[in-house]
Amino acid sequence: MATFTYKAKVKGKVQSGEVEAEDEKSATAKLKQQNIRPTSVKKKAKKSSLFGGKKVHRISTRDVVIFTRQFSTMVDAGLPLVQCLDILGKQSDNPTFGERILSVKSNIEMGNNLSDSMRKFPEIWDQLYCNLVEAGEVGGILDIILRRLAEYIEKAEALKKKVKSAMVYPGAIVTVAFLVVAFLMIFVIPSFASMFSKGGAELPGPTQIVMDVSNFFQNQWYIMIGGFVAFVVTFKKVYATKRGRIELDRLALKLPVFGMLIRKVSVAKFTRTLGTLISSGVPLIEGLDICARTAGNSIVEIAVVNTIEAIKEGETIAAPLSREAVFPPMVIQMIDVGESSGSLDKMLAKIADFYDEEVDAAVDGLTALLEPMLMVFLGCVVGFIVVAMYLPIFKMGETI
Repeated sequence: MATFTYKAKVKGKVQSGEVEAEDEKSATAKLKQQNIRPTSVKKKAKKSSLFGGKKVHRISTRDVVIFTRQFSTMVDAGLPLVQCLDILGKQSDNPTFGERILSVKSNIEMGNNLSDSMRKFPEIWDQLYCNLVEAGEVGGILDIILRRLAEYIEKAEALKKKVKSAMVYPGAIVTVAFLVVAFLMIFVIPSFASMFSKGGAELPGPTQIVMDVSNFFQNQWYIMIGGFVAFVVTFKKVYATKRGRIELDRLALKLPVFGMLIRKVSVAKFTRTLGTLISSGVPLIEGLDICARTAGNSIVEIAVVNTIEAIKEGETIAAPLSREAVFPPMVIQMIDVGESSGSLDKMLAKIADFYDEEVDAAVDGLTALLEPMLMVFLGCVVGFIVVAMYLPIFKMGETI
């Protein structure tokens, strides 16, 4: 990820800031997602710390959560915003984050409000964060909003870690299996091959297959590496297109076992985000728009956009959502009840809590299912290789 500086016009005023992205095009797209229309985007030159340049520290989600909780406590205690930010910026354990906080403080001293000052650093404070802060400023409940934000970020990060833990285990097993097979094919099988070649007899079918695979690993390994690189590059290029992303996201939702997990994560994220926004005073349409932009799955995004259009035409939120295949009937019914009773934000929070537990159960079930399957697969592969290598020896023994 590179750092890009940008200039943009917001409400008639020229503002500048920084954003992290892979390239200039990605940086521009990321800014547009934050409702920032840049007039110029340039890559920031990196200074090496070996020659006196400042070392850039990565700003983690944990840094943002700690800042948000401390900021909420200070605001609740009645300290002025400038003083709060000055203390937080100087005491931050992350020097880079401390500089950004002090930059926000400087912008406030120049007459800007807090939310607009934070919008200059979308790589730290995203659109959802800034919109909620703006709602807190307008409603005079900034401390409450910041506390809700900290809780939201913590729960969203916990959800992300659950999904990662579900993917790490099978990935590790497959990697170990590949490394074991590669070691056998490159270092062990050739010694058997030289022994069998001296016998001059025709090898059994399984043994010949293993020999051919071993020759492929030794002499044509570059085809495997090239194929893997080509697959990764092709996947990224396809996913970068709008149509490709939609089709791949649709396929992901239809995957066995994993598809249901992805769907539950999407529902939990959508309901948690919308519930937090509505309870903080953000209008429903604006909240749904933010949910669509932060959905993480284009199929969910399309469903939410369709819902926004239906609401603008006078429908309730539950009716258009029920026409989308993404959301389960139980979720639609609970949203309908919450909308009818005037407690939509509370109902969305209950749905999010329920689906957080569902994700926990799905991750545990996925691990329990994949563990024996992967171990059996690895055992079968290694067992096949061992048996294939001993078949000629057994044949020689029978001949003798």
